[in-house]
This record gives sequence, structure tokens and C-alpha cells, in this order.
Amino acid sequence: MRKDNDILGRFGVRVRQLRKAAGLSQEAFADTCGLDRTYIGGVERGERNISLRNIEVIARALGKTCSDLMRGL
Repeated sequence: MRKDNDILGRFGVRVRQLRKAAGLSQEAFADTCGLDRTYIGGVERGERNISLRNIEVIARALGKTCSDLMRGL
């Protein structure tokens, strides 16, 4: 499945865009989230089907709501 047609890929692109806009490296962002850097990398590449709990953790670390994070997907 093409990345742009896959919800995991679109979500990963969104997370990466917001992380970079916040000026955070993957490592710094992972530390803020309390998640492993390789896990965040997998999310950003659309390789991880993440749980709602981790979506909330990521949204909060970005200063967003879950709905903000999902907007436009």
C-alpha cells in the first residue's frame, strides 16, 4: 500500500511534521514522550500501528489534542 493512502503513513508524516515544527529531534521527542527513539522512528515511517494511549502521549508531548493530531488525515 502506498504511504500516502495508508493511515499509518499519513499519521507518521503528521507526527514528523509537528515534531520538526517544534524543533525536536527524534531522540529528544522520544524522551519527552517516554518512548523509545526507534519506536518513534517506526511511527514516523508508518511501520507501527500504535495504541490510543501512545497517540495521546504523542499528542500531549506536541502540545496538541488527539483531534489536533488527527486533523487532515
